[in-house]
Amino acid sequence: MSKLTIRDVNLTGKRVFIRVDFNVPQHENGQVREDTRIRAALPTIRLAMEQGAKVILASHLGRPKGKPEARYSLKPVQERLALLLGQPVTLAPDCVGEQTESLVRAMQPGEVLLLENVRFHAGEEKNDADFSRQLAALADVVVNDAFGTAHRAHASNAGITHHVQPAVAGLLLADEIAYFEKSVRHPERPFAAILGGSKISTKIDVIKTLTSKVDRLLIGGGMAFTFLAAMDKPVGASLVEREMLETARQAMEAARQRGVELLLPVDVVAAQRMEATAASRAFFIDELPAEWMGLDIGPTTVRLFAEALVGMKTILWNGPMGVFEMEPFAQGTIQMARAVAASNALSVIGGGDTDAAVRQAGVAERITYISTGGGAFLELLERGTLPGIDALTDA
Repeated sequence: MSKLTIRDVNLTGKRVFIRVDFNVPQHENGQVREDTRIRAALPTIRLAMEQGAKVILASHLGRPKGKPEARYSLKPVQERLALLLGQPVTLAPDCVGEQTESLVRAMQPGEVLLLENVRFHAGEEKNDADFSRQLAALADVVVNDAFGTAHRAHASNAGITHHVQPAVAGLLLADEIAYFEKSVRHPERPFAAILGGSKISTKIDVIKTLTSKVDRLLIGGGMAFTFLAAMDKPVGASLVEREMLETARQAMEAARQRGVELLLPVDVVAAQRMEATAASRAFFIDELPAEWMGLDIGPTTVRLFAEALVGMKTILWNGPMGVFEMEPFAQGTIQMARAVAASNALSVIGGGDTDAAVRQAGVAERITYISTGGGAFLELLERGTLPGIDALTDA
């Protein structure tokens, strides 16, 4: 994955098209509720501005289904970005067309133009060649800094690169690639991975990949119960994917043959209903009653999992250990976040819920790297590359 980055090209006076990920949470009134993704793109944007580029930003927001919808306008993002940059940001009325091209022609070096939502056009998600050419008409250099959408071959991150070269990684995407290389391709050993989340079916390819690479694999979350059921352990009313039992057995056998230590919960925090107000208590797995469902790893498992991380040089984590959105079932995930933070290992967190959990635990600043893409991170683990990365110019 040796690709050119924004540091490798001269941007002075160039029209620099930067695909960013400004798909941010919003309040009901449309205002930006949380701006982590906007802030994550600032180093790349500022670098282009400082080099005297005409900075043209493209992003999607929400799922507008290929036509304009006022609630998905990037107007609130434009306002927040201008505040963060400390200078005006112009919002184009569209992402293509004569009016937008005219705004680009009028730009001065160091100015920033934010294009309106690229998903207001059906050609974006279809990776349509004509739409890609219209985007390309705005650019001399293409920069992809949107890791969160790099697993999709869309016009603004893949199609455009057929018409504009060079196409390079932004600072954020370059970091994502670098930490993937460090944690998965060339990990310092011993190497441990922690997998959680509800379903084994959504992560079976990740499990197959990791069992060929790690020294220890810790499995929690709802998916653990499919593994436990495959071992004929009592799982009560817990979530089990019955159609995945044989797959779980095969994964465990593959780990055994490769000498990978695979750890599963020995106790759980359970309730009779998945509700924050439900009475909950801890059970050892062998004692879990039929009508109770496991909703978090238990205190003994937390201790065993934390001990399993001691001495690890590389730790990769994706997926919570329980239903951490509900306070009674959050402790397993929070305690694991603290254990990862205390490990002194190179630690990489795989976006999404795990990112939120680490921040909730108050240890985000002690994690080596937190990925900005949940689905993209998982697909990168599965495949080893992504369409949005493949499309970039080789170094």
